[in-house]
Amino acid sequence: MNPFSSKILLSTTVAWFLAQGLKVLLYWYRHHKINFRLFVGTGGMPSSHSAFVSCLSTAIGLEAGWTSPVFMLSLGMALVIMSDAAGVRRAVGHQAEILNKIMDDLNKSKPVPQARLKELLGHTPVQVYVGSFLGILTAFLFYKL
Repeated sequence: MNPFSSKILLSTTVAWFLAQGLKVLLYWYRHHKINFRLFVGTGGMPSSHSAFVSCLSTAIGLEAGWTSPVFMLSLGMALVIMSDAAGVRRAVGHQAEILNKIMDDLNKSKPVPQARLKELLGHTPVQVYVGSFLGILTAFLFYKL
């Protein structure tokens, strides 16, 4: 079987591209500028991690069955990844923001050469929910059309 003909692979890739593309479009809508860095970056609305793993789990459920061990495994992994995106990675982003502010304050008195830390790492729960909905919808569209 050709892996590139797999509905699971195709649907999850499309879900990821849709989520990343929506980030660029939402930024353009708000700021009237195109920022293509958002297409490959982390964080933002919607969560592409959530879209990807939700689509993957849904596609596996549709193909292998909702009670199959592989669906249960994918569902468990999806929940861990989405929880991590909204929890740990978001907390790390907040810590980076605080550290950047401390470095800014230190630089006011004496310049300290230091690269700024990336602050947009995680997601809000809403970003995770929207990404998850996008992933589930993408899987159903691939399998039901």
